[in-house]
Amino acid sequence: MAKTLFDKHVDFGVRQANPFNGGPPPRLLGQSHITPTDLFFVRSHGDVPEVDADSYRLEVNGRVSRHLSLSLDEIKNNFERVAVNATLQCAGNRREELMAVQPIPHELPWGVDAISHAAWAGVRLRDVLAVAGVESEAALNLHVEFGGLDEVERLNNRFRYGGSIPLAKGLSPEVILAYEMNGEPLAPAHGFPLRTIVPRFIGARSVKWLERITVQDEPSHNYFQRKAYRLFASNARADTVNWDNGMMLGEMNVTSVICSHTEDERVGAGMIAVQGYALAGGGREIARVDVSSDGGQTWMHAELFNDTNPWAWTLWKANFELEPGRYQLVVRAMDTSANTQPQDISQVWNFKGYMNNAWHRVNVEAR
Repeated sequence: MAKTLFDKHVDFGVRQANPFNGGPPPRLLGQSHITPTDLFFVRSHGDVPEVDADSYRLEVNGRVSRHLSLSLDEIKNNFERVAVNATLQCAGNRREELMAVQPIPHELPWGVDAISHAAWAGVRLRDVLAVAGVESEAALNLHVEFGGLDEVERLNNRFRYGGSIPLAKGLSPEVILAYEMNGEPLAPAHGFPLRTIVPRFIGARSVKWLERITVQDEPSHNYFQRKAYRLFASNARADTVNWDNGMMLGEMNVTSVICSHTEDERVGAGMIAVQGYALAGGGREIARVDVSSDGGQTWMHAELFNDTNPWAWTLWKANFELEPGRYQLVVRAMDTSANTQPQDISQVWNFKGYMNNAWHRVNVEAR
């Protein structure tokens, strides 16, 4: 099959060529738990760096008792290989719905495609930190920063991408330094030769092209931690905002999306199958998915298809018998902590376009 830029599927939707950003068409999302690598979404802030695996080193420093400088072979040979099936989602997923409420300039107009699921393999972050002398007791107050090799330019400054997570999360067994994706070495666009995988946190914390791990007292001071990935109240605007007032994003919220149908699609009258994905943040799981064909007046429970791995999305399906006419399909999910999605998208609008988890709506016409 023909491929596009960075060996992506011919149907992969490129939202930006430079830096490279894009995702799969919705109809191909959720057809299986594992997203093929050539369809897996890409979020980049700078050019994809060219990295020589033979000379590559990972530096581990900061609040550690032993600084480490590890080659890729040392990482592979000296630590236990583990596998984690995990869904990654960009904090800007579903931004174009928010853009329809009010303009959001200078941000990518993501649809429902800034999410994918893969089988990752690598080594536990906590195993590497243990060799560096980091004790679990230190997790109460510290943070672990990840520095990438990709260079970006913001506010007339050129620097490398970075971000951090609380050390307590970093010591969890599901957080890994991955060198494989879907049974193959990481592709360049997905972070070759090494990247972090932080399940159920925003994708920005799963730093690609990893060159440095620093244990430190505070969250990262990198632009993408301190400014870019923050959530603000709906009345805040870019030209007046106090950046310190934003909430530093970490765990994802609960969300669900219709993938099987697109806005104003014409479908055959009769039985239709409505399908999509749902995802919860933190260590929570999807407990229920409700689907409506009448704009949310009545609901039915969807059939859930859960992966055996707790860090995976939940796929769902609901069947409706439709007479000829116009219908609004709606989906909402609830997680195991009884968190659910807000009904009105205006409740979640923010000038960065992050964390949209309002009910997802798709209008269709049955003929």
